[in-house]
Amino acid sequence: LLAAPIVHGHYIFSQLIVNDQPVGSDYTYIRKNTNTYMPSFTADVINSPNLICNEGAQRAASQTYDVKAGDKVGFKLWYNEFIEHPGPAFVYMSKAPGDVASYDGSGDWFKAYENGVTGSPSQDTNWGTWQKDRIEFTIPKDIPDGEYLVRVKHIAIHEGHVGKAQFYMECAQLRISGGGNGSPSPLVKIPGLYSAQDPGIAFNKWGGNVGTYEMPGPAVWSGGGSGGASASQATGNTTAEESGSPAGSTGSTGSTGSTG
Repeated sequence: LLAAPIVHGHYIFSQLIVNDQPVGSDYTYIRKNTNTYMPSFTADVINSPNLICNEGAQRAASQTYDVKAGDKVGFKLWYNEFIEHPGPAFVYMSKAPGDVASYDGSGDWFKAYENGVTGSPSQDTNWGTWQKDRIEFTIPKDIPDGEYLVRVKHIAIHEGHVGKAQFYMECAQLRISGGGNGSPSPLVKIPGLYSAQDPGIAFNKWGGNVGTYEMPGPAVWSGGGSGGASASQATGNTTAEESGSPAGSTGSTGSTGSTG
């Protein structure tokens, strides 16, 4: 068992949520890492395979959960924690060439969801994930069927200006059915999608006139969705804007997990 968190503001995504209901227990369907609730910092992870699913998680023995395209999927924080750092959240997906349980995530990834900031990025409460206990997205309805590694990530940017952006990420194993013939894009490799100097990674929220925040990584696939600010950037005067939001959930009742 993990020890209770003792570092204020640190967190870990351990519980899979499907259509607002928890499925399994902690790490039943999410790959458990060896970094527990501690963050990974820019220099340590930006070019490391640990950027995929966190340190020690690549070969974790997790089960695979059956969902449908259009289902709402969430990643809940462990131990009733809340996100208490400013910064954006993302969900990336990568289709496994076969059994996702043996997939190391070295293939192509696309961004299915992002949640940024509405208003000035220097104000913590303007971030869409502030004081939330989970990150949720809707599986794109046009996604091809198959087994997927689904990666959630929150980047805490309060120390990004000194090279210490904090990365919190986990991966769930999902088997998706009822999808379509979409072609997710743009495709990226992880690591390889960021550099330490990217404006959204090395961001300084403490400047006098912060201005805009540029979301790091590729654009959200048009079949995916975004929350908070627009997909590319937010300004001090921006209002909430939805971009490419998918259709509502189909309601995948009776989904079952299977060992993989």
